Order: sequence, then structure tokens, then C-alpha cells
Amino acid sequence: MAGLMLSGLCASVQAELDGFFSTLGLARDRIRQVSAQAFSKARRGFSATLFSAANAHLVSVAESHWQRFAWQGLRPVAADASRLQVATRAGAELQPDHYAFALFLPGPELTLHASLHAVVGGCERQMLFEALEHLRPGQDLLLLDRGYPAAWLVALLKQRGIDFCMRVDATGWNCVKAFLASGEAERRVRLPRPPAKECAVYEVTREAVEVRLIRDLTPEGNVRVLMTSLLDAQRYVGGEFGHLYHRRWRVEEAFKRIKHRLRLEACSGLTYLALQQDFAAKVLADNLFMLVADSADLADHELDGIDSATRRSRPNRTYALGALKPVIVGCLFAVRGARAALRRALEAVLNTRCRDRKTRKSYPRPPRKKPHLCATYRPVR
Repeated sequence: MAGLMLSGLCASVQAELDGFFSTLGLARDRIRQVSAQAFSKARRGFSATLFSAANAHLVSVAESHWQRFAWQGLRPVAADASRLQVATRAGAELQPDHYAFALFLPGPELTLHASLHAVVGGCERQMLFEALEHLRPGQDLLLLDRGYPAAWLVALLKQRGIDFCMRVDATGWNCVKAFLASGEAERRVRLPRPPAKECAVYEVTREAVEVRLIRDLTPEGNVRVLMTSLLDAQRYVGGEFGHLYHRRWRVEEAFKRIKHRLRLEACSGLTYLALQQDFAAKVLADNLFMLVADSADLADHELDGIDSATRRSRPNRTYALGALKPVIVGCLFAVRGARAALRRALEAVLNTRCRDRKTRKSYPRPPRKKPHLCATYRPVR
């Protein structure tokens, strides 16, 4: 069950089952050994926490992989949520609307933690609050977008010793307005005391918090105000925070990869347990595929004699998902010939590269309404 779900259920359940057992049996043709109905019955007693525990273990094992992406000795962690519109049926237990929340490690491209939440009463700050236990005080640097700033959250992060960098130019705080009008590059300010109600709910000490505001100018000429708990201006230079905050965008790419490349919204069942299993398994599969794909990349000592175009490129991660999916399952079950197939797949991933254009100018899309819903957003009748 775990191996099948970890392979990434993107097609129909029966097609995935037939392909899965043909891979295990080293057969060229599809093998019908288990029916979709039997799989649906067997998954009822299968907990999704297995994949979450395996993902935590995988991230800890790969710790040396992300150390080279640290910023000033801190591990950047991006937090964000994404709306899910799951394909389901009228009257089914599974509802179409959900939120997916993730703590993501930009650079190594790994999801540190992921969780599902209901849309009713859903709040990104509450989702973050419930995930704070997965962060390391004094070691992690939390990157947050405009939807997160709140006086109680800043006080809570400060109280728990979790450093942060968040965008606050849309908050309406008087100290931010005064900073924008001053034209200064940076300033240390004290935020107003958080409301007593939120302090009581989240057990936060009700006191004013000192933070640092930094003016950041985007390539398009727009002004952003970034707030951070890192007050040492000599050690943490203000001019570096714009590029640091931009690394938060990688969590958006991770959501796109899991939702569209691994077809998260096309759930393989009609129960909430099935969605939990699919979500946790595909997050783990994405991490595993990314680690294996990056292992095929060129190491620093292997770049001698390599042309400059290859130096400025990286393996195509979307191609890696398709190339590694039929191979990873065989490796997990130690199928004969799986290692040789993995070696060939890694060579193909290494030779299928895309340009890494870090200095590329952004081209924001104009706001518009989509003419119709995507197929995965429509309930199946």
C-alpha cells in the first residue's frame, strides 16, 4: 500500500495498480493482480501518518544536503498555504474545498512539513501557529508573505526565539507608514502591543516588540517593506534581505509541482482519509524525487571542463518526476535490475536540463478571470 501510494497516483487507480505490479513482476505487459475495489477497501485501515513520519526522517537524513543553502548560518524556511479544489462527487464524504499548508526549504527544494486544513474558519496564521513545533529556535529563519503579519504573531515568534523576515507594507501599521514616508533605508521600531484577546488565546506575553524595518526596491521599481527580528545591522546587511525574501517564492513552485505535476487535486478516493493519504504520500514522493534528481546534478568538483551553459543549468525537475516514477518503486522493493534502471534514469535526468536564470526579470501576469474551471476543479457527477 505504501509503495503504491508513494509512486504517485496520477492516473486511474486500476491503471496505477496494473502498472505497479507489472513493475514488481518485471513484466512488459500490465498485470491484473489487484482490483481497484480491493485497494479502496484495504486503504481504510491505513494511516496517513506513516508518510509524515517517513518525510520527517527523510529530511533529517538529507540535512547535509541543505546546509550549503544556509543564509548567515540560518536555515531559511518559507511558509505558505494554497487552496485545493478536489474532484469529488455530490453527496460523497470528501468535500471539494481544502487548504494545504507547508513549511518549505528553498534551495534543497524539500517540504519540511505539510498539513491539510478545512476552508471553514481557515486562517493562514492559525495554520502557521500549529506548525511552529517543526521549527528550530535560533537555527531557522522564517520567510512570510503579506498575509501573515500580526502583532500577536510577531510577539509569539519573538517569545519562542524564532527569527523571521516578512513583508509588511500592506499592514497599515503607523510605524510602517512613517518609515515609508521617511525615505530611510532601514529603521528599528517598536510595534504596538498585541490585543489582549489574541494574547490570551495564543499564550503570548502582551508587550511591545522591537523589530527592524528594511526598504527593498524591486527590479520593477516597486517599494517593499520587510520586517525582521535580526537587529544586528552589521552582521545582517539590509541590502541582502530583498534577495532572501525572494527565495520564499520556491514554496509556490512546490505547490504547483504537487498540485499539477502529481495531480494532487485528482484524489484517488472519495473519503477524507484518501485525501490525507494522497497528500502526505505525494509530498514525500516529491521530496524523494527532488533528492534523487539533485543527486544526478554535477558536483562542484565535477565542473572543471564543463561549458558555461551547463554550469548555469540544472536538471529539469518536471522531467525527473516522470523519469523516476517507475524506477523508484522498484528500488524500494529491491526488484532485480532496479539499480541499473535507476542509473539509466539518472543519466537521462542529468542530460535533460533547463537554464537556471536567477537574474531573469519577472513578468507579472495581468489580473484576469479564468474562462472556465480546470477539469480537476469540477465535481465528478
